Amino acid sequence: MLVIGSKMINSPILSLHIGDQIAMTQRAIIDPEDLRVIAYTLTGPMLNDPEVGDILITDDVRELSPNGLIIDSIDRLVNREDIIRLDEVMKLNFNLIGLKVVSQNGKKIGKIVDYTFDSQSFMVYQLIVQRPMFASFNDPQLTINRSQIIEIDDYKVTIKHDSEEVKVKKKEASEEEEFKPDFVNPFRKPAYDPSDDDSASMTSE
Repeated sequence: MLVIGSKMINSPILSLHIGDQIAMTQRAIIDPEDLRVIAYTLTGPMLNDPEVGDILITDDVRELSPNGLIIDSIDRLVNREDIIRLDEVMKLNFNLIGLKVVSQNGKKIGKIVDYTFDSQSFMVYQLIVQRPMFASFNDPQLTINRSQIIEIDDYKVTIKHDSEEVKVKKKEASEEEEFKPDFVNPFRKPAYDPSDDDSASMTSE
């Protein structure tokens, strides 16, 4: 399913090992080479321990749930120096939010205010673009598919042509599908079973 990027900021990090929250996401780290969310910087009192990392690699996320991002344990958290590629990307200080979007013929399209990504691969799928004020009366926001992107630099994203833009479909971006994990999730409430009431009443008799 598609997830809106901003929804994952200030989101709880939940540990299966202790069955509780261990941190909160702070910001997304996006690799500009392939537009993939590779990690999140974290904050929280449990991270004050020098033995505990303060970054979550998205490869270690077991599930994106309504309660937060679920991982195995706090041991999965790392420091930027632990992974060469992560350190290289963080040195770029790349921020997708706020970049200008222009067409290949130089037309100004707008500014990136959010994005959607695939919940399995963490690949950025769409850019959500705020239109300039003079062009925002009919289409205040647009989504641009990643297939339309030609080039990305520190200041702008260049797309093929503005005729490929479409209006934001918020329902599609926020749509949730039922996820069936391959592990026991303590953060999910068990489904109500009416037979439990019958068993209880029979026992009392």
